[in-house]
Amino acid sequence: MKLKLYNTLTKSIEFFEPIHPEKVGLYACGPTVYDFTHIGHLRKYTMDDVLIRALRHGKDGYELKFVENITDVGHLASDADTGEDKLEKGAKKYNKSVWDIAKEFEDYFFKSMDMMGNVRPDVSCRATDHIQQQLDMVIKLEKNGFAYVIEKDGVYFDTSKFPDYGKMAGLNLDEQEAGAGNSAEIAKGKRNPSDFALWKFEREGEDRAMVWPSPWNERSFPGWHIECSAMSMEYLGEQFDIHTGGIDHIPVHHTNEIAQAEAVTGKKPFVKFWVHHNFLKVEGEKMSKSLGNVYTIDDVTKKGFHPLSLRLLFLTAHYRSEMNFTWDNLAGAQKAYEKLIKTMVHMNDFVDKNGQKPSDQVINNKYQEEFFYSIGNDLNTAQAVSVMWNVVADKDLTISTKRDLLLEFNKVLGLAFDRADETLNELEKHIQTFEISDEVKGLLKQREDARANKDFTKSDEIRDQLLEKGYRIQDVTTGQKIEKF
Repeated sequence: MKLKLYNTLTKSIEFFEPIHPEKVGLYACGPTVYDFTHIGHLRKYTMDDVLIRALRHGKDGYELKFVENITDVGHLASDADTGEDKLEKGAKKYNKSVWDIAKEFEDYFFKSMDMMGNVRPDVSCRATDHIQQQLDMVIKLEKNGFAYVIEKDGVYFDTSKFPDYGKMAGLNLDEQEAGAGNSAEIAKGKRNPSDFALWKFEREGEDRAMVWPSPWNERSFPGWHIECSAMSMEYLGEQFDIHTGGIDHIPVHHTNEIAQAEAVTGKKPFVKFWVHHNFLKVEGEKMSKSLGNVYTIDDVTKKGFHPLSLRLLFLTAHYRSEMNFTWDNLAGAQKAYEKLIKTMVHMNDFVDKNGQKPSDQVINNKYQEEFFYSIGNDLNTAQAVSVMWNVVADKDLTISTKRDLLLEFNKVLGLAFDRADETLNELEKHIQTFEISDEVKGLLKQREDARANKDFTKSDEIRDQLLEKGYRIQDVTTGQKIEKF
């Protein structure tokens, strides 16, 4: 598979060639662990996962080192370097210590990733475990003439000293204001509106839990941007191949990463390929706590959906396109996923029983070529999923060949085809876990008891009652499967 990717740095689709043959370094911007991971995050990390699987796929796959950070300090509420640290804000919201909040939501992030079938990073690095690396970088930037100190505020990067600042984002420094904020939010003492904090000082009257001594202040802490440059270079070197993130990171966070990293090393480019993911909307709206539409993986499963149904839904859209999530389209994805898993179970049973061998090599190679061309074409997962369905529908393929093709595709799509029996059982349990009234729960229990007593007449009567209430009941090996319609 020859991989082409859209590179935000050059604003073009390019063939991927690593800096070092056969080895790839990939850094993914990880979560700020002050609150629950939501489905918008899940989409980004799931599409990262497809990229990682594609790079590693097959005998010719790359030896890939996957590094991902955990932001547990320094991410201020405003990109303009003002406002509360998000961890301090989260601690107040949940009435816990910042350390407890960071641990709780880091654990929730990885739980969510595991449920979505995403591979764990080779290196997961916390900002608080790499304070010295970040501090050393800021000290060097000051020594190199790229940083200045604002008394009682912090150490700032002087963007006027870096001619290429904002090049990736296409920023005009004469017009740019501070980060995503407005002129009223610019920290006092900044030389230029685009200058950003490398290191911050505890303000008068504050009593921060996360502070460290520095050459400028005894009670200080890193800015948000410095962690990613410091930690990515710690594990991947001064220049590496791929950096991923959301499109919201382009104008501020990733622009600042490039500036501080290249100012420290003098090497360009800091990262060869920048891969950015578009937003997920919910029912046509931006996700917002005020709208009550910020959903987590637990919200998904409570409504009776399997996490991999959500994964399949994500795969039906290109990572660079905006996607609209609805519960209806997730329901459709679940039906499609259930069909795929049942197909795999039936194919496994048939092949095991008949010992059928793969054949149809010409068609086999054709579908493989179409699938991996789609993946290689800037991760066109929607097209790849379409190829997968064509394999399922092709009556000229032997069952064994179909199975082998789907198992091969699964190595990149991550849909658990290799454990279809187990997944089918999970699906049946998930479908039954959506929220239902106590009345319906009572009827289900009565029907279960009736069947246990072999009173099938009563069982059928209760089934009809449930049908009138909008619930379809099916008897399966694990018990009663209930669907709402």
